[in-house]
Amino acid sequence: MILLKNSTYIDWKSLEFRQTDILVEEGINGKISFKNHANYENSQGLNAEIIDCKGKIVTKSFAVGHHHVYSALARGMNAPKKTPENFYEILKYIWWNLDKSLDKEIIEASALSTAIACAKAGSTFAIDHHASPNFIEGSLDIIANAFDRVGVSRLLCYEITDRDGKKKAEQGLSETESYLKNNQALIGLHASFTVGNESMKKAADLMHKYNTGFHIHVAEDRYDQDHSLINYGKRVVERLNDYNVLSSSKTILGHCLHLSENEKDIIRNSNAYIVQNTESNLNNNVGYFNAKDLGNNLMFGTDGMHSDMLRSAQQAFFVGQGFDTIDYPGVYERFRNVHNYISKNKFLGDGENNLVILDYKSPTPINKDNFLGHFVFGFNSNDIQHVISDGKLIVKDKIIQNINEKEIMEFAQEQAVRLWERMSK
Repeated sequence: MILLKNSTYIDWKSLEFRQTDILVEEGINGKISFKNHANYENSQGLNAEIIDCKGKIVTKSFAVGHHHVYSALARGMNAPKKTPENFYEILKYIWWNLDKSLDKEIIEASALSTAIACAKAGSTFAIDHHASPNFIEGSLDIIANAFDRVGVSRLLCYEITDRDGKKKAEQGLSETESYLKNNQALIGLHASFTVGNESMKKAADLMHKYNTGFHIHVAEDRYDQDHSLINYGKRVVERLNDYNVLSSSKTILGHCLHLSENEKDIIRNSNAYIVQNTESNLNNNVGYFNAKDLGNNLMFGTDGMHSDMLRSAQQAFFVGQGFDTIDYPGVYERFRNVHNYISKNKFLGDGENNLVILDYKSPTPINKDNFLGHFVFGFNSNDIQHVISDGKLIVKDKIIQNINEKEIMEFAQEQAVRLWERMSK
């Protein structure tokens, strides 16, 4: 157990402030209980690690709605052999070159460094979308084990695609089913324009067999829609709807920038969730997200750009002033909606004993009435002092607790050099 003394606790749902001690139980279903400080003054006899949170904020930890472990070692890499002129060429010359260069050690280094980054930025749960066409079998277990070592919960999938041929698509399906048999997971697909009808049908059958959902990029660029109209005579969301994949509340649709009114109607009346990735959209110059007519099942991801959900939310708010319907309550709702997604679908690892402690120094008062102003303009991942995952302290005084971060970063840098060399061949 952990005892958080002298806490200022903010309820993540109601934004009520409470001065209290908090007793945190360990375990995936562990609870938290609020204690009168006077009852715990003589806490030496309590079998718990005691952390003094005086002057600090305690609230529910964060979660990443859409991540890409495989991009973790891209930072600082060499320019591609050809300068991309459009979104398809960005994929072809950068990301599809990178994912084909991944091997066991590079995947492990990517996963470990991503899990560390998530933890230090306050996220104790990540939903990841993985691709490694030349190292498919066992790739999800490598990622899962890495996240477990750091102490971050996960919901993984492997990206099924026909872009590397039918054999690779079958291997992707096989890896997905193998992992699903023993883990909570989703059915990952790259995007409609790289998944033919045969693979789409097999993926949908697998989804229904295991009662899970799709995790797929949707209309990130107009190319996706143009391809679907030319090849299937329908738009992307209409095509997905034909396979009954939007009926599941576990289904995640990434991006959703270029949608028709009919597609918006289909999504709004479905159970699926949309995950917004503002910075990635800006980086790829594919357009701007607008939530108008899309319903309330909206959440944020990073799309592998980084692991900082506070940053993702704040950027979405600022960019959205000119392009979106987003407002102060709306940005916080999207930020926290990932917890509703996890809870509604009974995925494990995001219970109430997942907490973040922020050493937030503000020159102005903070309370329930002005919390959202602090959330948008003040909070920063550098404020995160401690992180508790499933009742266990995984970050203490900004230091990762379960593994040696220095050794992992050295390992990651070695693997990054190997990755870049492989990409240049």
